Amino acid sequence: KDYELRQYEPAKWVSTVVRGEPQKEAMRQGFWKLFHYIQGKNDRETKIDMTVPVTCLVKSGCTDFKISFFVPFEHQDSPPQPTESDVFVEERKAAAIFVRSFGGFASPEKYAEEAEVLARTLRNRGQPFHEDFFYTAGYDSPFKLFNRHNEVWYFKK
Repeated sequence: KDYELRQYEPAKWVSTVVRGEPQKEAMRQGFWKLFHYIQGKNDRETKIDMTVPVTCLVKSGCTDFKISFFVPFEHQDSPPQPTESDVFVEERKAAAIFVRSFGGFASPEKYAEEAEVLARTLRNRGQPFHEDFFYTAGYDSPFKLFNRHNEVWYFKK
């Protein structure tokens, strides 16, 4: 199957926005800021388990990238607050999301290519979606070599 439609419940994510960098560098910088947050750089000095996916919001024609970690279920009600000014907790609303999965090591170019394939498929099937942005979602550590799982997400209109 080319894609699936998932229903996501409202959830909290910890995020940071990296401006004016290429996507790969923005992902690297954003990942480390968020990693420091889960390692205890928060108001409770609490270590939080790493979760997946790590998402990146990509807006067409924009060089700002929002990188996010899912807040683990045990912290959803009351996540520790970040102590860095450019790291924040956000609540994403419930949403229906079109998802295309693919393997291998995902570069920004590969994510863009997969997003274009998904967008074309959705247009061909008459599925309305928000075309001005998509999310990348990575599920694996950089050290995992095989059976890697990546996704691109478009929000249903």
